[in-house]
Amino acid sequence: MNQTTPAPADTATAALVSTPVAGPARLRHRHRGLILSIIILILLPLLLTALYLFGLARDQYASVTGFTIRQEETGSASDLMGGLAQVFAGSAPGHADLLFEYVQSQEIVERIDARFGVLAHYAADWPADPLYTLWPGATIEDLVWFWGRMVKLTYDKSSGLMLVEVRARDPESAQEIARLIVAESEEMINRLNETARRDTTRNAEADLQAALTRLRAAREAVAEFRVRTRIVDPQADIQGRMGVLNTLQQQLAEALIDNDLLLQTSDAQDPRVRQAQRLIDVVRNRIDEERRIFAEQNVTVDQTDYPRLIAQYEGLLVDQGFAETTYQAALMALDAARSNASRQSLYLASFIQPTLAQRAAYPERFILIGITAFFLILFWSVLALVYYSLRDRG
Repeated sequence: MNQTTPAPADTATAALVSTPVAGPARLRHRHRGLILSIIILILLPLLLTALYLFGLARDQYASVTGFTIRQEETGSASDLMGGLAQVFAGSAPGHADLLFEYVQSQEIVERIDARFGVLAHYAADWPADPLYTLWPGATIEDLVWFWGRMVKLTYDKSSGLMLVEVRARDPESAQEIARLIVAESEEMINRLNETARRDTTRNAEADLQAALTRLRAAREAVAEFRVRTRIVDPQADIQGRMGVLNTLQQQLAEALIDNDLLLQTSDAQDPRVRQAQRLIDVVRNRIDEERRIFAEQNVTVDQTDYPRLIAQYEGLLVDQGFAETTYQAALMALDAARSNASRQSLYLASFIQPTLAQRAAYPERFILIGITAFFLILFWSVLALVYYSLRDRG
Protein backbone atom coordinates (compact mmCIF):
# COMPACT_ATOMS: atom_id res chain seq x y z
CA MET A 1 0.00 0.00 0.00
CA ASN A 2 1.11 3.49 -0.71
CA GLN A 3 1.52 5.78 2.39
CA THR A 4 1.28 9.52 1.91
CA THR A 5 3.63 11.80 3.97
CA PRO A 6 1.71 14.70 5.59
CA ALA A 7 2.62 18.22 4.56
CA PRO A 8 4.40 20.58 6.99
CA ALA A 9 1.37 22.87 7.30
CA ASP A 10 -0.83 20.00 8.33
CA THR A 11 1.69 18.98 11.05
CA ALA A 12 1.67 22.47 12.62
CA THR A 13 -2.14 22.56 12.58
CA ALA A 14 -2.35 19.17 14.27
CA ALA A 15 0.13 20.27 17.02
CA LEU A 16 -1.90 23.43 17.66
CA VAL A 17 -5.12 21.49 17.95
CA SER A 18 -3.55 19.00 20.44
CA THR A 19 -2.26 21.81 22.93
CA PRO A 20 -4.78 22.31 25.78
CA VAL A 21 -6.24 25.83 26.23
CA ALA A 22 -5.90 27.53 29.71
CA GLY A 23 -9.19 27.79 31.46
CA PRO A 24 -10.51 30.85 33.35
CA ALA A 25 -8.87 31.82 36.67
CA ARG A 26 -10.58 30.39 39.70
CA LEU A 27 -10.38 31.25 43.40
CA ARG A 28 -8.38 28.57 45.16
CA HIS A 29 -8.05 27.68 48.82
CA ARG A 30 -4.70 29.44 49.24
CA HIS A 31 -6.20 32.64 47.83
CA ARG A 32 -9.06 32.43 50.28
CA GLY A 33 -6.48 31.90 53.05
CA LEU A 34 -4.56 35.04 52.04
CA ILE A 35 -7.75 37.11 51.97
CA LEU A 36 -8.73 35.74 55.35
CA SER A 37 -5.29 36.51 56.74
CA ILE A 38 -5.56 40.09 55.44
CA ILE A 39 -8.87 40.47 57.22
CA ILE A 40 -7.62 38.93 60.45
CA LEU A 41 -4.10 40.38 60.58
CA ILE A 42 -4.62 43.79 58.97
CA LEU A 43 -8.19 44.97 58.66
CA LEU A 44 -9.54 43.70 61.97
CA PRO A 45 -6.68 45.09 64.16
CA LEU A 46 -6.80 48.32 62.20
CA LEU A 47 -10.55 48.56 62.76
CA LEU A 48 -10.14 47.87 66.48
CA THR A 49 -7.42 50.52 66.70
CA ALA A 50 -9.62 53.08 64.95
CA LEU A 51 -12.58 52.21 67.17
CA TYR A 52 -10.46 52.63 70.30
CA LEU A 53 -8.85 55.89 69.20
CA PHE A 54 -12.08 57.51 68.01
CA GLY A 55 -14.44 55.89 70.52
CA LEU A 56 -12.61 55.29 73.81
CA ALA A 57 -9.44 57.36 73.84
CA ARG A 58 -9.93 60.67 75.64
CA ASP A 59 -8.71 63.93 74.21
CA GLN A 60 -5.47 65.29 75.64
CA TYR A 61 -4.61 68.99 75.66
CA ALA A 62 -1.01 70.17 75.65
CA SER A 63 0.54 73.16 77.38
CA VAL A 64 4.06 74.25 76.40
CA THR A 65 6.49 76.25 78.48
CA GLY A 66 10.15 77.09 78.07
CA PHE A 67 12.78 78.30 80.50
CA THR A 68 16.47 78.40 81.16
CA ILE A 69 18.83 79.23 84.02
CA ARG A 70 20.46 82.65 83.89
CA GLN A 71 23.44 83.71 85.96
CA GLU A 72 23.96 87.22 87.23
CA GLU A 73 27.00 88.72 85.50
CA THR A 74 27.28 92.06 87.35
CA GLY A 75 29.93 91.90 90.07
CA SER A 76 29.92 93.83 93.29
CA ALA A 77 32.38 96.57 94.19
CA SER A 78 34.47 94.18 96.27
CA ASP A 79 34.56 91.73 93.35
CA LEU A 80 35.82 94.44 91.02
CA MET A 81 38.48 95.58 93.49
CA GLY A 82 39.72 92.13 94.38
CA GLY A 83 39.18 90.34 91.09
CA LEU A 84 37.10 87.69 92.84
CA ALA A 85 34.19 87.54 90.39
CA GLN A 86 35.51 84.43 88.73
CA VAL A 87 36.02 82.72 92.07
CA PHE A 88 32.35 82.88 92.96
CA ALA A 89 31.00 82.43 89.42
CA GLY A 90 28.82 79.35 88.99
CA SER A 91 28.24 77.19 85.96
CA ALA A 92 24.79 77.82 84.48
CA PRO A 93 24.96 74.88 82.01
CA GLY A 94 25.79 72.54 84.89
CA HIS A 95 22.81 73.81 86.86
CA ALA A 96 20.64 73.37 83.75
CA ASP A 97 21.62 69.69 83.74
CA LEU A 98 20.50 69.44 87.34
CA LEU A 99 17.20 71.10 86.48
CA PHE A 100 16.65 68.73 83.55
CA GLU A 101 17.02 65.75 85.85
CA TYR A 102 14.92 67.37 88.56
CA VAL A 103 11.89 67.89 86.28
CA GLN A 104 11.86 64.11 85.68
CA SER A 105 12.53 63.14 89.28
CA GLN A 106 10.23 61.60 91.87
CA GLU A 107 10.57 64.63 94.13
CA ILE A 108 8.90 67.07 91.75
CA VAL A 109 6.16 64.52 90.98
CA GLU A 110 5.41 64.17 94.69
CA ARG A 111 5.39 67.95 95.20
CA ILE A 112 3.06 68.65 92.27
CA ASP A 113 0.83 65.71 93.20
CA ALA A 114 0.46 67.16 96.69
CA ARG A 115 -0.49 70.57 95.29
CA PHE A 116 -2.60 69.53 92.27
CA GLY A 117 -3.55 65.86 92.59
CA VAL A 118 -1.80 64.45 89.54
CA LEU A 119 -2.76 60.82 90.29
CA ALA A 120 -6.46 61.65 90.66
CA HIS A 121 -6.42 63.71 87.46
CA TYR A 122 -4.83 61.07 85.26
CA ALA A 123 -6.87 58.24 86.81
CA ALA A 124 -10.26 59.95 86.28
CA ASP A 125 -11.02 58.07 83.01
CA TRP A 126 -9.96 54.63 84.23
CA PRO A 127 -10.90 51.99 83.05
CA ALA A 128 -12.69 53.49 80.03
CA ASP A 129 -9.37 54.54 78.49
CA PRO A 130 -6.76 52.15 79.88
CA LEU A 131 -3.98 53.15 77.46
CA TYR A 132 -3.92 56.87 78.21
CA THR A 133 -4.93 56.85 81.87
CA LEU A 134 -3.40 55.61 85.11
CA TRP A 135 -5.02 53.12 87.43
CA PRO A 136 -6.22 54.60 90.73
CA GLY A 137 -4.09 52.39 93.00
CA ALA A 138 -0.83 53.23 91.27
CA THR A 139 2.34 53.58 93.36
CA ILE A 140 4.66 56.56 93.22
CA GLU A 141 6.95 54.62 90.88
CA ASP A 142 4.02 54.04 88.52
CA LEU A 143 3.13 57.72 88.71
CA VAL A 144 6.70 58.73 87.86
CA TRP A 145 6.61 56.35 84.88
CA PHE A 146 3.31 57.82 83.66
CA TRP A 147 4.69 61.33 84.29
CA GLY A 148 7.40 60.54 81.76
CA ARG A 149 4.65 59.80 79.19
CA MET A 150 2.63 62.93 79.89
CA VAL A 151 5.50 65.41 80.36
CA LYS A 152 7.93 65.63 77.45
CA LEU A 153 11.20 67.52 77.84
CA THR A 154 13.44 68.93 75.14
CA TYR A 155 16.82 70.15 76.34
CA ASP A 156 19.62 71.81 74.37
CA LYS A 157 22.87 71.37 76.31
CA SER A 158 24.78 73.94 74.25
CA SER A 159 22.39 76.81 75.00
CA GLY A 160 20.77 75.52 78.21
CA LEU A 161 17.25 76.07 76.81
CA MET A 162 14.58 73.66 78.03
CA LEU A 163 11.10 73.11 76.54
CA VAL A 164 8.42 71.26 78.51
CA GLU A 165 5.18 69.93 77.00
CA VAL A 166 2.51 68.85 79.49
CA ARG A 167 -0.53 66.77 78.49
CA ALA A 168 -3.75 66.68 80.51
CA ARG A 169 -7.47 65.96 80.22
CA ASP A 170 -8.38 69.65 79.82
CA PRO A 171 -6.50 72.83 78.81
CA GLU A 172 -6.67 74.43 82.25
CA SER A 173 -5.18 71.41 83.98
CA ALA A 174 -2.35 71.18 81.45
CA GLN A 175 -1.57 74.87 81.94
CA GLU A 176 -1.72 74.55 85.74
CA ILE A 177 0.66 71.58 85.78
CA ALA A 178 3.06 73.51 83.54
CA ARG A 179 2.91 76.47 85.93
CA LEU A 180 3.61 74.20 88.87
CA ILE A 181 6.63 72.76 87.05
CA VAL A 182 7.98 76.30 86.57
CA ALA A 183 7.26 77.17 90.21
CA GLU A 184 8.93 74.02 91.55
CA SER A 185 11.91 74.62 89.26
CA GLU A 186 12.26 78.16 90.62
CA GLU A 187 12.10 76.83 94.16
CA MET A 188 14.83 74.30 93.36
CA ILE A 189 17.03 77.08 91.93
CA ASN A 190 16.40 79.13 95.08
CA ARG A 191 17.50 76.18 97.20
CA LEU A 192 20.66 75.92 95.12
CA ASN A 193 21.27 79.65 95.62
CA GLU A 194 20.70 79.40 99.35
CA THR A 195 23.00 76.41 99.68
CA ALA A 196 25.70 78.05 97.58
CA ARG A 197 25.47 81.31 99.55
CA ARG A 198 25.58 79.49 102.87
CA ASP A 199 28.53 77.32 101.86
CA THR A 200 30.44 80.24 100.33
CA THR A 201 29.97 82.43 103.40
CA ARG A 202 30.86 79.61 105.78
CA ASN A 203 34.01 78.75 103.82
CA ALA A 204 35.02 82.41 103.61
CA GLU A 205 34.59 82.82 107.37
CA ALA A 206 36.64 79.67 107.99
CA ASP A 207 39.40 80.95 105.68
CA LEU A 208 39.37 84.32 107.45
CA GLN A 209 39.66 82.66 110.85
CA ALA A 210 42.59 80.52 109.63
CA ALA A 211 44.30 83.58 108.15
CA LEU A 212 43.78 85.52 111.40
CA THR A 213 45.27 82.67 113.42
CA ARG A 214 48.26 82.54 111.09
CA LEU A 215 48.76 86.31 111.34
CA ARG A 216 48.64 86.20 115.13
CA ALA A 217 51.20 83.39 115.20
CA ALA A 218 53.54 85.33 112.88
CA ARG A 219 53.30 88.48 114.97
CA GLU A 220 53.81 86.53 118.21
CA ALA A 221 56.93 84.95 116.68
CA VAL A 222 58.34 88.41 115.91
CA ALA A 223 57.54 89.61 119.44
CA GLU A 224 59.13 86.49 120.97
CA PHE A 225 62.27 87.09 118.87
CA ARG A 226 62.56 90.65 120.19
CA VAL A 227 62.10 89.52 123.78
CA ARG A 228 64.65 86.72 123.40
CA THR A 229 67.31 88.85 121.70
CA ARG A 230 66.50 92.11 123.54
CA ILE A 231 66.72 93.81 120.16
CA VAL A 232 63.65 95.57 118.87
CA ASP A 233 64.94 95.89 115.31
CA PRO A 234 68.19 94.12 114.37
CA GLN A 235 68.47 96.16 111.21
CA ALA A 236 68.27 99.41 113.13
CA ASP A 237 70.74 98.04 115.67
CA ILE A 238 73.19 97.15 112.91
CA GLN A 239 72.71 100.55 111.33
CA GLY A 240 73.61 102.11 114.68
CA ARG A 241 76.72 99.97 114.92
CA MET A 242 77.61 100.83 111.36
CA GLY A 243 77.28 104.48 112.30
CA VAL A 244 79.74 103.94 115.16
CA LEU A 245 82.13 102.18 112.76
CA ASN A 246 81.87 104.99 110.24
CA THR A 247 82.56 107.52 113.01
CA LEU A 248 85.64 105.56 114.12
CA GLN A 249 86.94 105.42 110.57
CA GLN A 250 86.46 109.15 110.26
CA GLN A 251 88.35 109.70 113.53
CA LEU A 252 91.13 107.40 112.31
CA ALA A 253 91.48 109.42 109.14
CA GLU A 254 91.70 112.68 111.13
CA ALA A 255 94.25 111.15 113.53
CA LEU A 256 96.40 110.02 110.60
CA ILE A 257 96.30 113.48 109.11
CA ASP A 258 97.26 115.09 112.40
CA ASN A 259 100.08 112.61 112.82
CA ASP A 260 101.46 113.40 109.35
CA LEU A 261 101.37 117.13 110.11
CA LEU A 262 103.26 116.62 113.40
CA LEU A 263 105.93 114.50 111.69
CA GLN A 264 106.54 117.31 109.24
CA THR A 265 107.14 119.91 111.99
CA SER A 266 108.52 117.78 114.85
CA ASP A 267 110.75 114.78 115.37
CA ALA A 268 109.72 111.30 116.48
CA GLN A 269 110.64 112.04 120.13
CA ASP A 270 108.01 114.73 120.43
CA PRO A 271 105.36 113.72 123.05
CA ARG A 272 102.64 114.97 120.73
CA VAL A 273 103.76 112.50 118.06
CA ARG A 274 103.65 109.62 120.52
CA GLN A 275 100.20 110.76 121.71
CA ALA A 276 98.93 110.88 118.13
CA GLN A 277 100.33 107.40 117.45
CA ARG A 278 98.59 105.98 120.54
CA LEU A 279 95.31 107.54 119.37
CA ILE A 280 95.74 105.92 116.00
CA ASP A 281 96.36 102.53 117.58
CA VAL A 282 93.35 102.80 119.87
CA VAL A 283 91.02 103.80 117.05
CA ARG A 284 92.32 100.94 114.86
CA ASN A 285 91.83 98.44 117.67
CA ARG A 286 88.29 99.68 118.22
CA ILE A 287 87.52 99.38 114.51
CA ASP A 288 88.85 95.82 114.46
CA GLU A 289 86.76 94.99 117.56
CA GLU A 290 83.60 96.35 115.97
CA ARG A 291 84.18 94.36 112.81
CA ARG A 292 84.85 91.21 114.85
CA ILE A 293 81.51 91.62 116.62
CA PHE A 294 79.69 91.43 113.29
CA ALA A 295 81.24 88.08 112.34
CA GLU A 296 81.80 86.19 115.59
CA GLN A 297 79.17 84.22 117.52
CA ASN A 298 78.08 84.65 121.14
CA VAL A 299 78.01 88.40 120.83
CA THR A 300 74.27 88.68 121.40
CA VAL A 301 71.86 87.41 124.02
CA ASP A 302 70.60 84.82 121.51
CA GLN A 303 74.13 83.28 121.31
CA THR A 304 74.52 83.90 117.59
CA ASP A 305 76.19 86.27 115.18
CA TYR A 306 74.64 89.25 113.48
CA PRO A 307 74.33 87.73 109.97
CA ARG A 308 72.34 84.79 111.29
CA LEU A 309 70.37 87.11 113.55
CA ILE A 310 69.40 89.22 110.56
CA ALA A 311 68.48 86.09 108.58
CA GLN A 312 66.16 84.91 111.36
CA TYR A 313 64.54 88.32 111.67
CA GLU A 314 64.00 88.69 107.93
CA GLY A 315 62.44 85.20 107.78
CA LEU A 316 60.01 86.20 110.53
CA LEU A 317 59.18 89.42 108.66
CA VAL A 318 58.51 87.46 105.45
CA ASP A 319 56.14 85.12 107.31
CA GLN A 320 54.39 88.08 108.88
CA GLY A 321 54.01 89.86 105.54
CA PHE A 322 52.63 86.75 103.87
CA ALA A 323 50.19 86.26 106.76
CA GLU A 324 49.04 89.88 106.44
CA THR A 325 48.48 89.48 102.68
CA THR A 326 46.55 86.25 103.22
CA TYR A 327 44.42 87.91 105.88
CA GLN A 328 43.59 90.83 103.58
CA ALA A 329 42.62 88.43 100.76
CA ALA A 330 40.46 86.38 103.12
CA LEU A 331 38.78 89.54 104.40
CA MET A 332 37.99 90.63 100.82
CA ALA A 333 36.69 87.16 100.03
CA LEU A 334 34.36 87.32 103.02
CA ASP A 335 33.09 90.73 101.92
CA ALA A 336 32.47 89.37 98.42
CA ALA A 337 30.67 86.31 99.79
CA ARG A 338 28.42 88.46 101.96
CA SER A 339 27.73 90.77 99.03
CA ASN A 340 26.79 87.82 96.83
CA ALA A 341 24.63 86.41 99.60
CA SER A 342 22.49 89.55 99.54
CA ARG A 343 21.38 88.97 95.96
CA GLN A 344 20.29 86.05 93.79
CA SER A 345 23.07 84.93 91.45
CA LEU A 346 21.04 82.21 89.70
CA TYR A 347 17.46 82.60 88.60
CA LEU A 348 14.98 80.87 86.29
CA ALA A 349 14.15 82.84 83.13
CA SER A 350 10.94 81.75 81.38
CA PHE A 351 11.03 82.67 77.71
CA ILE A 352 7.70 80.86 77.02
CA GLN A 353 4.93 81.19 79.56
CA PRO A 354 2.64 78.12 79.98
CA THR A 355 0.25 78.15 77.04
CA LEU A 356 -3.51 77.45 77.08
CA ALA A 357 -4.58 75.01 74.36
CA GLN A 358 -7.74 75.58 72.31
CA ARG A 359 -7.98 72.11 70.77
CA ALA A 360 -6.86 68.64 71.64
CA ALA A 361 -3.46 67.78 70.21
CA TYR A 362 -3.34 64.19 71.44
CA PRO A 363 -3.76 61.38 70.79
CA GLU A 364 -2.67 61.82 67.18
CA ARG A 365 -5.29 59.46 65.83
CA PHE A 366 -4.59 59.48 62.11
CA ILE A 367 -0.85 59.23 62.63
CA LEU A 368 -1.31 56.29 65.01
CA ILE A 369 -3.67 54.57 62.56
CA GLY A 370 -1.17 55.08 59.73
CA ILE A 371 1.71 53.70 61.81
CA THR A 372 -0.43 50.73 62.88
CA ALA A 373 -1.42 49.99 59.27
CA PHE A 374 2.21 50.16 58.16
CA PHE A 375 3.44 47.66 60.73
CA LEU A 376 0.43 45.35 60.20
CA ILE A 377 1.03 45.24 56.46
CA LEU A 378 4.73 44.68 57.05
CA PHE A 379 3.98 41.83 59.46
CA TRP A 380 1.46 40.24 57.07
CA SER A 381 3.91 40.50 54.14
CA VAL A 382 6.60 38.73 56.09
CA LEU A 383 4.21 35.90 57.01
CA ALA A 384 3.00 35.57 53.41
CA LEU A 385 6.57 35.36 52.09
CA VAL A 386 7.43 32.74 54.68
CA TYR A 387 4.32 30.72 53.76
CA TYR A 388 5.04 30.73 50.03
CA SER A 389 8.70 29.92 50.61
CA LEU A 390 7.78 26.87 52.61
CA ARG A 391 5.09 25.88 50.11
CA ASP A 392 7.50 26.04 47.15
CA ARG A 393 10.09 23.99 49.00
CA GLY A 394 7.48 21.40 49.94
